[in-house]
Amino acid sequence: MSKTALIIGLSVVIVATDGGTPSVLVTSRQGDLRALPFGAFDPERHRTFELALRGWVREQTGFDLGYVEQLYTFGDRDRETPEATLIDVPSNARVVSVGYLGLTPDQQRLPEVLEAKWRGWYSHFPWEDHRGGRPALIDAEIAPRLRTWAAGSDTRQARANLAFGLGGQDWIDDRVLERYELLYEAGLVTECARDAGLPIPDVKLGEPMASDHRRILATAMGRLRGKIRYRPVVFELMPERFTLSALQTVSEGILGLPLHKQNFRRALDRMGMVEGTGEMMSETGGRPAELFRFKREKFRRSAALGIATPAVRQGN
Repeated sequence: MSKTALIIGLSVVIVATDGGTPSVLVTSRQGDLRALPFGAFDPERHRTFELALRGWVREQTGFDLGYVEQLYTFGDRDRETPEATLIDVPSNARVVSVGYLGLTPDQQRLPEVLEAKWRGWYSHFPWEDHRGGRPALIDAEIAPRLRTWAAGSDTRQARANLAFGLGGQDWIDDRVLERYELLYEAGLVTECARDAGLPIPDVKLGEPMASDHRRILATAMGRLRGKIRYRPVVFELMPERFTLSALQTVSEGILGLPLHKQNFRRALDRMGMVEGTGEMMSETGGRPAELFRFKREKFRRSAALGIATPAVRQGN
């Protein structure tokens, strides 16, 4: 009886913002199917996971990673089906992927010879963007299908209500993974049908990704949405100098929610995380706005809180 080979893969969700909308760096797989940068860890060649990851990302995309943190370890059996790696995998292999989250303040220009590009993360999760109000997709397509799936089961319906803000429940922005896994369990996303060899659903709920990379992306989205509230990581997505309007726009893009302008700024003043530079910038359609900077040296070694995110109240 042959032993199962264990392959440790490294994947990363690299996030940048463009006009406030978060984008992730993806590569092309199986035609137009997108995948996160992914490569294997070689213990003979790589001293650490992170050094291996940085090398894979540079080789596959031409991008040099800056801020990066470990996200999660994905080790479910058969998670590599269809094959997610960019190397040959033995038929008896088990692939365990160590996921990372990378943040960058700008979308570096990528070499044209490499099949890598920036892609807005809401193209994969259209139900997560509530900046312009509750997406019609939820009530028109998702809720009816979840009711059909949950028919006769109060437990299933309660899970659907809690995840998607149905039946009077509030929308909780950082439950991204819970929502995606519920759609997968209900057979409503392409990946479920593909993995089970079933017909693809007639309604496309977001763009699919190779293997379980949309699940990894959902994990990163939920982590980042939660973390900006207790660590100042949002500033890793900002340039050295920025307007308060730009900071709010980026924060709204991550959360997928509109924020209350006056409360947002009052909270920034109270926490003392930013300071004015005295420089002014002309914003489109308005008067010049002062440029601010994050007081990085003050918060580098402290247990700094993240930014307050006072959302504009929305109805279901």
